[in-house]
Amino acid sequence: MRVGILSYPMLFQREGGLQVQVRETIAALNHLDPCMSAELVDPSRQQLAEFDLIHVFSAFNGNVRLVESAADLGLPVVLSPLVAPSWNRSAGLRARVADRLAGRISSYSLQTSYAQTKRALQLADLVIALGEAEREAIVSGFLTDRAKIRIFPNGVSRQFFTAQPEQFRHRTGIVGPFALCVGAISPYKNQLGLAHALAGSELPLVLIGPVAREDHAYLQNVLKSPWVRWMGALEHHDPLLASAFAAASVVALPSRGEIFPLSVLEALAAGTPVVMTQDSALHIDGAEQILRKVAWNDAAGLREAMVALASRPPQRASVQALVEAFTWQRVAAQVADCYRELVPEAHGAV
Repeated sequence: MRVGILSYPMLFQREGGLQVQVRETIAALNHLDPCMSAELVDPSRQQLAEFDLIHVFSAFNGNVRLVESAADLGLPVVLSPLVAPSWNRSAGLRARVADRLAGRISSYSLQTSYAQTKRALQLADLVIALGEAEREAIVSGFLTDRAKIRIFPNGVSRQFFTAQPEQFRHRTGIVGPFALCVGAISPYKNQLGLAHALAGSELPLVLIGPVAREDHAYLQNVLKSPWVRWMGALEHHDPLLASAFAAASVVALPSRGEIFPLSVLEALAAGTPVVMTQDSALHIDGAEQILRKVAWNDAAGLREAMVALASRPPQRASVQALVEAFTWQRVAAQVADCYRELVPEAHGAV
């Protein structure tokens, strides 16, 4: 079976969770079954008709056209939409009203991103959600048939389970407790709010992540806090990143919203507790004391949770145990079963 993987054209011009998800899924699929070949499609050189099945990652950024093209060819389509949990019934209703108004004003020559996402979800033969919260958002916000939605959480790369703190501490000279935040530097990720929350806590803050040109001024505001240090961006496979997770006393992700953040899984795999936004699809049974969730703008709650975890750290092994089952091999096996369900006659053919 030949599987074509697609997303929006600029996907790999930056680094983030989606990029890791796509790479790791492709690699795990190709190691799983010699009769299955998964590859990134270059639409400028390859025809979708060359593939037995198309898997589109992200329902946004114009990706509905990919789904439409595959559907027109009669190809089965799997869609990993990455829908934010904030899409509930009322938000969907407002978006549909806005879409109708936009259509009337523009003589129906304008289509909203909501309408495009909704159409992509409707056309897909199977939709993969990362958690129960995302599935509910897909159903309630976009009126998608619940029966065609499966839940497969992301995996964690193995290097985070074996990470040790010594490399990071040797490279940086940081020897005491510190908080870590990994992600793009931006108001949406809320590093400034995190820095303010930790003011006077005696818990230094280390930031790792890229910064876009338009957010350089934001970064400078964050760095006005003398207890904040920015290390720039690190590649996902860089051993220093895994070592940073292992060295940190607590990892924070106080974003305005997250779907299924890989950095949280990676921190837990390294044995480090996490404080993150409550607006997320990520849920791990039994993790309430190690994975704390607070409102992104609750500075007092954020500070209290981080200081508590840093001052009374859980055993590393107990933290890692929470995410032992989150492997990319397991994800690939579940996804491959879906492919075979949609293209049973192609099983055994490459």
